[in-house]
Amino acid sequence: MAGRTQEWQEDVTYIYIPDSEVERRLVRKIDQRIVPTVWVLYTLSYLDRANIANAKVGGMEEALQLTSTQYSVILLLFFVSYVLFEVPANMTLTRVRPSIFLSALCVLWGGVAACLAACKSWQALAGVRFALGVVEAGFAPGVAFYLSSWYKRHELAKRYSIYYTATAVSGAFSGLLAGIITDKLRFARGIQGWQWLLLIEGGGSCLAACFTWFILPDWPSTTKWLTLEERLIAVHRLAHDGIGNTQAGDTPSHSESLKMALRDWRTYYLAVMYMLATGSQTIQYFIPTLVGQLGYTGYRKQYMTIPIYTIALMFILVFCFTSDIRRERGNYVTLAALVASVSFIVTAAVNDDHIKYAFLCLAVGGVYAACPLTLLWVFGAIDHPAEKRAVAIAFVNGLGNSASIYGSFLWPAKTGPRYVQGFATTTAFVLTLAIMAQIFKRLLEKYPSKGLNDDVPIDNLDKGSVNASV
Repeated sequence: MAGRTQEWQEDVTYIYIPDSEVERRLVRKIDQRIVPTVWVLYTLSYLDRANIANAKVGGMEEALQLTSTQYSVILLLFFVSYVLFEVPANMTLTRVRPSIFLSALCVLWGGVAACLAACKSWQALAGVRFALGVVEAGFAPGVAFYLSSWYKRHELAKRYSIYYTATAVSGAFSGLLAGIITDKLRFARGIQGWQWLLLIEGGGSCLAACFTWFILPDWPSTTKWLTLEERLIAVHRLAHDGIGNTQAGDTPSHSESLKMALRDWRTYYLAVMYMLATGSQTIQYFIPTLVGQLGYTGYRKQYMTIPIYTIALMFILVFCFTSDIRRERGNYVTLAALVASVSFIVTAAVNDDHIKYAFLCLAVGGVYAACPLTLLWVFGAIDHPAEKRAVAIAFVNGLGNSASIYGSFLWPAKTGPRYVQGFATTTAFVLTLAIMAQIFKRLLEKYPSKGLNDDVPIDNLDKGSVNASV
């Protein structure tokens, strides 16, 4: 990685002063490049992944005569390939330039997503969705590792929360865009509205990737638009934080890294927690359907998904920003999960449609806040080398998303309009997540991983001299 791309190498004894004005200026400079770019990419990723829900209620279900079971299988196959290819993809990222890797994935998933518009049967849809899972598998865990290669642990939640709001923004925007496209472009040039939706959003991803390739930096030690001093600070601040060398030339092999990650009990515990969070989040693929059961019809059904995702966006920002400020993960995961569990219960229990809608907003918000906080805990619980952390992130994200395989069957049409099965299961998921978060918090305090623990203060390090190759 860096050994292949680095054009300059110096052994430097550098005095790093934490939180200096120079460092703050550097972080702002990094923020301006990285955060907006990965946010745009993730928005496009989620649009192309989740727009099948909007296409379904926008005419695809009738056009292809989809049954509830067939639709669930179509969703399932995406997650099967997504889970299978996450770890291999993230292991590749540590040896490939991120600017090329992430942008290339965007081109591929945009092209595959656009191909959904040409499908004439549910079997074809299932096959293309499987392919979409393959090309999207490396993106989310790849970005998580990429951000950890630039930011300190207590800086990550703010940035990751902004990045993760793309899931909520894409949900809200997809409802607005789907309503406009399926209405205004219905049968334009002989193409149905839901097909236009898939074509436009897939093509947009391909176009955007052509620009992100030139904007994204690669690694702190190889970024040419940083000065020598800035590159030194960028590398040493991570070493001082305990994250260490994120782009060392003598990285362990793929097999060694895999063994290190799989021998760490924290990897499995976090994977189970993330499974519970993402299992609850599969509700996103049924939100338009659930809204339709509350009396909203036609294109208004698309538009009424917007407030739900707006609330989710607010939850993500508030919970993650506060978590970073307090340098605490466990209690905030628990709080978000408890909000979701109570809201799921109320949504299923009451009869008033307005109350149902209000608590559905809160439930989705709680789940959307719990997911990024749980994944971010990997950085505070898993120690270096970087390759081990990359594998752990991919493993947690991959195994966690396997919950979406069975989660896609939680909301069969026959259980409507109350959908007790779906709400009961997701309530059990988030309640268990809340309990596990508190147990994990105490386990980390008792068995910290070489000092990497987001629930133990990490701001008590003094300035020091670090000798490193940069």
